[in-house]
Amino acid sequence: MKNTKIRLGIVDDHQIVIDGLKSLLHGHDQFEVVIECTQPLQMADLISKKNIDILLTDVMMPGLNGAELSKAVHQKFPEIKILALSMSGQGDLVNQMIEDADISGYVLKNIGKKELVKALEKISAGGIYFSEEVLEEMTRASEKKKENEEVNLTAREIEIIRLIEKEMSNKQIAEKLFLSERTVETHRKNIFRKTNTASVIGLVKYAYEHKLI
Repeated sequence: MKNTKIRLGIVDDHQIVIDGLKSLLHGHDQFEVVIECTQPLQMADLISKKNIDILLTDVMMPGLNGAELSKAVHQKFPEIKILALSMSGQGDLVNQMIEDADISGYVLKNIGKKELVKALEKISAGGIYFSEEVLEEMTRASEKKKENEEVNLTAREIEIIRLIEKEMSNKQIAEKLFLSERTVETHRKNIFRKTNTASVIGLVKYAYEHKLI
């Protein structure tokens, strides 16, 4: 790629973001934006008509989010490298995109020109690039996943936690799940013991922190 331009495709449902990225790349002649699109559902078709080396994709988009688009592009065009851009570095989502779409990078939209160029150059050379904040979120997400596995909540217990979060009583939960109130009470005791919580508020907080709801 040293002797040729690095061809980019950019998809974001906000044109102003696309214009901002193009502005950041102005003056860096090694990059050429050959596709820009605000409709993620159209992106795969556009890529089939114009070759690109790197796809820059927003993560949160209506119709087809960045994770779904990245997976589809990776399956159809495995040679294309993918750089995801988002307002927040959701660690669990980043890990999912790595597993499903083998993305080469993930950066936050608050990055400047220097970091964007660095990320694209590294990815085009076959490397990977993740913002520092994103790496920290990925680590936290992995730790929470490990904690959940160690706590070993059953599918039924997680289901009951979600109903507790909706402020349903033992009787209501029992009726919804076709269980006896005594069985629900036993599940509640086991849930509080496993999560090391002592109140509904504490349990709900635990559930949110560990992405159970």
